[in-house]
Amino acid sequence: MENKVEEKIQKILNKIRPYLNSEGGDLEYLGFKDGIVYIRMLGACIDCGALDSTLKDGIEALLLENVPEVIEVKNLQMGDDADAILN
Repeated sequence: MENKVEEKIQKILNKIRPYLNSEGGDLEYLGFKDGIVYIRMLGACIDCGALDSTLKDGIEALLLENVPEVIEVKNLQMGDDADAILN
């Protein structure tokens, strides 16, 4: 079940990626646990003033609309230990 959910999540993230790339940014999918999608914003997205808007109004809104299992999206910073959070 979780594999299919993650496939849906990644498919949507891949649709968003060209927009981020065109602005010099990107995102890394880290995982999905307990309804939360964990990503890491990269490139120009890290210091962008519109990061919160992009994350909540863009990425999270699309995932909430298209993947019922998703309840939130969290952006982990470079120093955050994704493995500790996801395991």
